[in-house]
Amino acid sequence: MDMNILIINGSPRGEKSNSYQLTGAFLRGVRQRAGEVQIREHEVCKLDIRPCLGCFSCWSGTPGKCCMEDDMEQVIQDILWADITIWSFPLYYFTVPGGLKNLIDRQLPMLLPFMEEKEGQVGSGGHPSRYDMSGKRTVLISTCGFYTAEGNYDGVYSLFDHICGRGNYTAIFCGQGELFRVPELAGITGEYLSCVEQAGREYMDGGVSAKSRERLAQLLLPRETFEACADASWGIARDEDGVKRDDGSTRKESDTLTFTRQMAALYRKESWSGKDIVLEMCYTDVEECYQIVLGKDGSHVYTDGFRSADTRIETPVTVWRSIASGEIRGDEAMMQGLYRVKGDFNLMLKWDDYFGGAGSRTACAAEAPAQKDTNMNVMLIPWIVFWVTVSISRQTGCLLSIAACALVSLIYYRNRKTVYDVVSGAAVTGLAVIMLAGVSEKWILPLSYLAFGVMWLVSCFGGLLPLTAHYSMNNYGKEKALKNGLFIKTNRILTMLWGILYLVTSVLCWFLMQSPISFLTGLINSLAPVLMGIFTAWFQKWYPARVARGK
Repeated sequence: MDMNILIINGSPRGEKSNSYQLTGAFLRGVRQRAGEVQIREHEVCKLDIRPCLGCFSCWSGTPGKCCMEDDMEQVIQDILWADITIWSFPLYYFTVPGGLKNLIDRQLPMLLPFMEEKEGQVGSGGHPSRYDMSGKRTVLISTCGFYTAEGNYDGVYSLFDHICGRGNYTAIFCGQGELFRVPELAGITGEYLSCVEQAGREYMDGGVSAKSRERLAQLLLPRETFEACADASWGIARDEDGVKRDDGSTRKESDTLTFTRQMAALYRKESWSGKDIVLEMCYTDVEECYQIVLGKDGSHVYTDGFRSADTRIETPVTVWRSIASGEIRGDEAMMQGLYRVKGDFNLMLKWDDYFGGAGSRTACAAEAPAQKDTNMNVMLIPWIVFWVTVSISRQTGCLLSIAACALVSLIYYRNRKTVYDVVSGAAVTGLAVIMLAGVSEKWILPLSYLAFGVMWLVSCFGGLLPLTAHYSMNNYGKEKALKNGLFIKTNRILTMLWGILYLVTSVLCWFLMQSPISFLTGLINSLAPVLMGIFTAWFQKWYPARVARGK
């Protein structure tokens, strides 16, 4: 259906306002459901709208027309033109901003002077509309600076209950509004804006669902985290003893310290591992250094009296801000040598666990179905069963191997399969069938190790993801890890080394099976992977830390 939409932007910030971001998301949803949409918009801060004089000329002297000639006349015409009017504004002192209140007051010419009682009317009296407003719809979209919208919009509800009638408008009120202007929190706010966009679609389909309303009421950050971020954002030092200064002055902090305090406020104390972590941030371009102690009860920023640092990050503040705002990936900046990390690198590997903004994911994001993890056992078990059982009994081993390939997918039905799980099942089944057909294990066993090694090596080339990355990603952010260049490079090296190991194993297996000590083949072939596994556990921590140190 075609739709005329009027946006009345009551924020003094205009299009840069936090509320307007929600309005834009809502409109995107509306457009996806509506036919041709005509939009008119008024930024109240740019309009010439003088305060109402209370002279009532619009009722008696010049009915329907204000005695003042300014931009309000066009606003009224646009309200009459619109099918939907969206009032977008921040909460100012528990109601609408002053300029918007002027505009609301100046709607008086749209009413008739006569008293009228309506069914379900709010208040003790009212005035009928001068125009036919049936079928017109109203939406309120607003953000506020409190941790929640709940309990802070009583004045706004009361105002629009009188204007529109209780229940005759749709309201989207969001707390923590200042977060929408923080680039570093775009992931969190982006999820919320997706919820608002969904609400726009539903609005055009008949109304915002209860489920979406519940999602929109979700806190972007927990109260404690948000209020800590909000307090830090002012860049004003709070006296630790809580005593006010006699002269009423405040101590202004550097922007870098403010940024560090905000980062520390995002610490997820539930990630505490039982030992406090001292993170030292050394900003090389401004020659400032601070410590963040991550403890059981939260984080604390120290500007002096430093403790021995567990992890030290040496970075220009401009680089770290770019990483925090998503302008550049942290792993890419590290591989380019834009910053260095000294000390325990484990904090960097689990950064999102420590600084993810506890409970920050909105219900919208949580709505997405949880993705199953991959499991390397699905790929390994058919090979292990084949190598062990065939060495003991040729026929029984082949049959057990085929059975293992058939059953392993049922055993691990809760896991997501990879192409290597499928290839492994098919390869082991094929090798077992060939052996049952009469081909000697002296040929098949070396061939199996060769096929296994080739599978690992092939995944290192042609733009493919290295085999190990498909499984180790579960411990490093899952799909996000696959976009991490350092993670991929580490896994590519390890995958290549494992592939080479099994190529060597295939050759060694061939010679052993032709020798008098062929009975040791299984032991030797088992010992090599164990040693390689120990090396892998060491390398996947050592190599990223080495790169982080700038080497």
